Amino acid sequence: MMHNPDKDAGQIQSASVLDRLAEAIAKGVDWLLDRQQDDGFWVGMLETNSCIEAQWILAMHFLGVVDEKKQGGMIASILNEQRADGSWEVYHNAPAGDINTTVECYAALRSVGYSADTEVLCRAREWIFVRGGLSQTRVFTRYWLALIGEWPWQETPTLPPELICTPLWFPFNIYHFASWARATIIPLSILSARRPVRPLASKARLDELFPKGRSHFDYRLTPKRRLFSWEGFFLMADRLLSRYVEFPIQPGRERAIRLCLEWVIRHQDADGAWGGIQPPWIYSLMALHTEGYETDHAIVANGLRALDAHWSYERDGGLYIQASESPVWDTILTLQALLDSGRSPAVCESMTRAVDWIVHKQVTAPGDWQVKVSSAMPGGWSFERANDSYPDIDDTAVAILVLARARKAHRNPAAIDHALKRAVCWILALQSSNGGWASFDRDNTNALLAKLPFCDFGEVLDPPTVDVTAHVVEALAHLGWSRHDRPIARALAFIRLRQEEDGSWFGRWGVNHIYGTAAVLPALAAIGEDMAGKFVRLAGDWIGYHQNADGGWGETPASYVDNSLRGVGDSTASQTAWALMALLTIPGSRYDEFIGAGVDYLLRTQHEGTWHEPQYTGTGFPGYGFGSRLRGELHERAILIQQGLEVGRGFMINYNLYRHYFPLMALSRARTRIAERKREAVAKLVALAQAGSLAMDPARRLPPADPRRRRYRGRIVARRLIRKTAQLLSRRF
Repeated sequence: MMHNPDKDAGQIQSASVLDRLAEAIAKGVDWLLDRQQDDGFWVGMLETNSCIEAQWILAMHFLGVVDEKKQGGMIASILNEQRADGSWEVYHNAPAGDINTTVECYAALRSVGYSADTEVLCRAREWIFVRGGLSQTRVFTRYWLALIGEWPWQETPTLPPELICTPLWFPFNIYHFASWARATIIPLSILSARRPVRPLASKARLDELFPKGRSHFDYRLTPKRRLFSWEGFFLMADRLLSRYVEFPIQPGRERAIRLCLEWVIRHQDADGAWGGIQPPWIYSLMALHTEGYETDHAIVANGLRALDAHWSYERDGGLYIQASESPVWDTILTLQALLDSGRSPAVCESMTRAVDWIVHKQVTAPGDWQVKVSSAMPGGWSFERANDSYPDIDDTAVAILVLARARKAHRNPAAIDHALKRAVCWILALQSSNGGWASFDRDNTNALLAKLPFCDFGEVLDPPTVDVTAHVVEALAHLGWSRHDRPIARALAFIRLRQEEDGSWFGRWGVNHIYGTAAVLPALAAIGEDMAGKFVRLAGDWIGYHQNADGGWGETPASYVDNSLRGVGDSTASQTAWALMALLTIPGSRYDEFIGAGVDYLLRTQHEGTWHEPQYTGTGFPGYGFGSRLRGELHERAILIQQGLEVGRGFMINYNLYRHYFPLMALSRARTRIAERKREAVAKLVALAQAGSLAMDPARRLPPADPRRRRYRGRIVARRLIRKTAQLLSRRF
């Protein structure tokens, strides 16, 4: 619903808004500086859903790890998050719970001794049955049930470890999968080949979830669409592969498993995890254990110890495990907010330490990306603190932008120049053939992979996206690149081609079209695009139209499934900030009222220097399988991806610092805009006064005045015009 500024009783006066902005920005800056880590970085907790804790409980059962304190804390966190209807959800205040998360939480609670008759599990079980029972679960949930003896391994999709032996030209080579999928599939293929089981205790079996008995349950996967399709073909092929696992002669199988095992060991991160995310970490531990690595082996022990460090946090009496962590991302965005606020490394030691930390975290080690881009030297940044195998383009782009801005005020600009040179060369080498940039790899777009039976989780591809591409364009603009440089021209064509009919852009890594549009417009402004153009105005109008009545903006993750929910949702601090930063790039007064109301929303909702935001505005996976924008009618899309507004195949994130540094950026940029408007108005009026140009007919001018009065006439006129301008500005802000 479009905000109506005429009905807003709390219009901000231009004179007072600058004072209010200054106060809010100062509080926000102080809040950030107080929370800087000793090493110089910032990091906020990364909230996801309860399947993370549930899977760790099941993994501890599988590994035979006894840790009552951790287990008790994770159980408490699971109980904290159960919905009133008995289910568990993928994101805050989702319209429905998720069958997969609910089944995994149910199994985890049963594995630690919860009786099927407890009220918590009775409510969960009733909800599971209403939603169709275990037959509606995804492949990953079935793998977990197989590991604990509650699902037959032969009725799970087969992941042949022989994939690691295939040449790069083979369509199913592991390096055609997205980096996160590849790091997950390789250890999981060991488990799929070995089919290990650590059954639950007899009293903890899940018999109650098979009301007609296990022998009458249909375990089969069914094709998403018609039988004569790629999905149907791959299902038949999977059945043949499943029989091969049980065949007595398996040429090359042991060698393939050994290669997978070596790959897993080689890819362990410095902090003990794998790939900087939970799935490859947890599956690698179980694969190693299956191959004879005991829990006291250095590799496995190091992986388990990671839970004791930065991967977990306590809240409301529960222990929550992060699916990933974001210190590099949080630090570069915090630096950007501080730079926007007017702080400089020249006078702020905290910023200097943060810049030094960022320069030090540049990845100069080889990574998986080199398999397809062997000519480039390393030079990117990773999202996490210890993941050298997978630097990503999004973090690298924002790091370039921040370092370019901070360079002149830093004590060691030569070190920054060296880092920037490596980063730019690396990022240019990873531009995809369509002109865009993906997150980790170049041209990772083999859509056939998403049709494989075991690929019904999140995304298995990493195609170029508008938001990442826009961040690269904005970063290169700060280094002096222009629209006429070929990489930029190709990127701009990619962005223009993907604008939606309503004017917005899809957001791959943030919820959703507000995020995508807010990534594009600042990039266009930075590179010198005509911000008065029709396509820019169309985007600005879309942002303005979706402002809420309270002056803020919000968008639900359900917009990834239903187009009618684009830009629709409860107002949040981060999404309001994104919308404001988009509108603030457009010159003129067309959006002044919307900007004023949005600024007022952020000022009103700031509390103790920061903002409250339980909503999930970050995106891990939309759940499409192939990662890019999903088109078609709602019904067709829901059938294709088998998920509703609960986004059951997706993975949504609440970055706990999004609520802070993005509003700080928006308020700082709004202050800059208002101050520039006032200076421009005053300068224009003074120039007019000095020239004596009052747009008067000479015949109507007053007769000569007293010389003493004439001396001050210019000042008097200027003051009158300044007051008039202030009145006009007050109606806009």
